[in-house]
Amino acid sequence: MKKRITLLLFLTLSLGLFAEGTGERTAVSSASKPLSVVASTTWTAAFADLGGADNIQIIAPASLVHPPEYEITVSDVLKIGSADYFVYAGYERMMQSMGDSIKKTGTEMVLINTDNSIENVTKQAAIIASLLHEQYYSSDRVYDYVETIQKGKEAVAKKGLDGLKVYCHAMQVFLAKDLGLQVGGTFGPGPLTASQIAEVAKGGYDLIIDNIHNPIASPLLEVSPKTKLVVWRNFPETVERGSLQKMVQANIDALLK
Repeated sequence: MKKRITLLLFLTLSLGLFAEGTGERTAVSSASKPLSVVASTTWTAAFADLGGADNIQIIAPASLVHPPEYEITVSDVLKIGSADYFVYAGYERMMQSMGDSIKKTGTEMVLINTDNSIENVTKQAAIIASLLHEQYYSSDRVYDYVETIQKGKEAVAKKGLDGLKVYCHAMQVFLAKDLGLQVGGTFGPGPLTASQIAEVAKGGYDLIIDNIHNPIASPLLEVSPKTKLVVWRNFPETVERGSLQKMVQANIDALLK
């Protein structure tokens, strides 16, 4: 069945290219209209935004709880095939469905690493900005992002939260450390193990940070009911200017409550 889906996607892409001509589309793009950027999810779109891209389209709907599981459609493939750049993270199910067929479209594939640490965001934004020749806009956007986390770190320290012992979902540990939190252990993204539950049951953890996209911390609260739970997200709920910055600020606000 998977082979049939891949073949259908490949044929659709090939017909689209035959109809419009790869070279002609590229020439029109560079001469008379802005570059077209499509991203796999709201998270990769947020990185593209930080890289200086505007009017970014996405494939997986923003409303999904876990966007990487989205099953791609033929219309989605056509959207990717007509773009100048496609930004993705590699773990999306759609990448498995498309296989190598998407690489034959002429769309430039931009593989990035997605974690929300200052170091990684700065690095990935620079990669995208270099491709788009948008370093000027990217630098301002990244500066605002970094400033949000730095101010968050100051607020964390002011409330004394940097002295708390934290058990953190592995997908949220990058932001937690940038905010100055003391991560004493991690769990996920797979199911909790008996040893992880036993670790928290021993006591000593003041805060548990879970991930809204695959929450698994409930058993930890059963064995440590006095520990505070905070749930963060990685995939922004919207595609807009500064979406990652706004999402991170919401995570910080949840922590500071």
